[in-house]
Amino acid sequence: MTVAYAVLGVYLLLLFALAIWSRRETESLKGYYLAGKKLPYWVVAFSTNATGASGWFMIGLTGMGYAVGIQAFWVVLGQVTGIWLSWRIVSRRLKRFADRHDAITVPDVLAAPFAGRASAIRIVAVAIILIMVTTYVTAQMVASGKAMSTFLAIDYRHAVLASAVVIIAYTFVGGYKAVSYTDVLQGAMMLAGLVVVPIVGIHAAGGIAQMLEALRSADPALLSPTGQGGVAGWVVALSFAAIGLPYLGVPQLMLRYMSARDEGELRKARTVSVAVLLAFGVGAVLTGMAGRVLFPGLDDSETVFPRMAEALFPPLVTGVLIVVVLAAIMSTVDSLLLLASSAVVRDGMQKLLRSRRADADLARLGKLATLMIGILGVIFAVPEAQFIFWFVLFSWSGLGAAFGPPVLAILYDPRVTANGVVAGMLGGFLTSVGWVLFAKSATFGLYEAIPGFAVGLIMAIAVSRLGSARDAE
Repeated sequence: MTVAYAVLGVYLLLLFALAIWSRRETESLKGYYLAGKKLPYWVVAFSTNATGASGWFMIGLTGMGYAVGIQAFWVVLGQVTGIWLSWRIVSRRLKRFADRHDAITVPDVLAAPFAGRASAIRIVAVAIILIMVTTYVTAQMVASGKAMSTFLAIDYRHAVLASAVVIIAYTFVGGYKAVSYTDVLQGAMMLAGLVVVPIVGIHAAGGIAQMLEALRSADPALLSPTGQGGVAGWVVALSFAAIGLPYLGVPQLMLRYMSARDEGELRKARTVSVAVLLAFGVGAVLTGMAGRVLFPGLDDSETVFPRMAEALFPPLVTGVLIVVVLAAIMSTVDSLLLLASSAVVRDGMQKLLRSRRADADLARLGKLATLMIGILGVIFAVPEAQFIFWFVLFSWSGLGAAFGPPVLAILYDPRVTANGVVAGMLGGFLTSVGWVLFAKSATFGLYEAIPGFAVGLIMAIAVSRLGSARDAE
């Protein structure tokens, strides 16, 4: 246990060193929220993956591999396909558009062409971001509490508070630049962990063949691509594959594209990003499958990675793996805090309320907003919740369905209108949330991003066309 604390201490020192190194970039809004739009491709690639993968991979997807076996590979397929499409059809167009309009946030991008209706767009966008980010941050704080309490045998509430203090502190001090460079460190550690742990786990289970045979004996559905089969099995498979759909619009990833030095860096980042995300996903599912053989009957499948790390490795490596899990969680929470903070300060105070404060003053207020939003996430996370996988999916789909359709419309449809953008956001968001509340259980668990994204895109296009037709009359 002493070794684990020592490794954790070294890691935290590295984080704070990066935060202090990044401080000079935080004296303006563009610096605090986008690192001055000067990041190289390798930082953009790893930051994109670390932000999208997070504790959801280390805790949630490993737990899903434990619970459903190879059916979880549909998630990997969807994630890799989604991020590849995002790099291909969104990244460079968005970067070009954002630079042309001097955009710092995604609401900036959506409002840019519509000076007369910009306020309505920002109000809707800010409300959705704050609602979904609160849920998302809470889920990640829960994941950090689970990981630390399992690894270090400390009280769950203390674990949540400790991890929150660290994340909020370095994000507060170093802003987006610190977040992005710590994402590189965190992403590299995640990659190492999701390569080493499944290899050792499969070896401990007797090799691939013996692991698969043990899974078949435990439950043949664990080796079926559609689980129990039938309509429900195929709906689950489709839903898992559609988890990659929000990559086309979640704001925390759109900001990665906007922060790149230039479009050339984005082309190079794409290859690195897709390859690393594939390794993340395969490693996470195989970890869960090996864990099902080694530790059958876990009360909480989402503790399988911490349990394997503790049981299969010497103390020094276990300490490193503790840090890997925490790194995965931190790499998403820090980005979400900045996303919500920018919505409050840039979109709310500067654009909606037309604050006349100097840019440096607003940047300082952005730091305070980051602190307050982080504290709110901790308050909601202290009562421990199960099923991080589903909590994160709810937030992920809500953001993706709300922002993916209007972002695509802005970038590809010259006839899109302000009303169309608002309708796309509301249609996607409300359909996604409503589906979870009222329709999901009656549709074999169909993933809410599918109807949400579809409705959002249809609304954005249809309302824009209706407005254009009226204008033509």
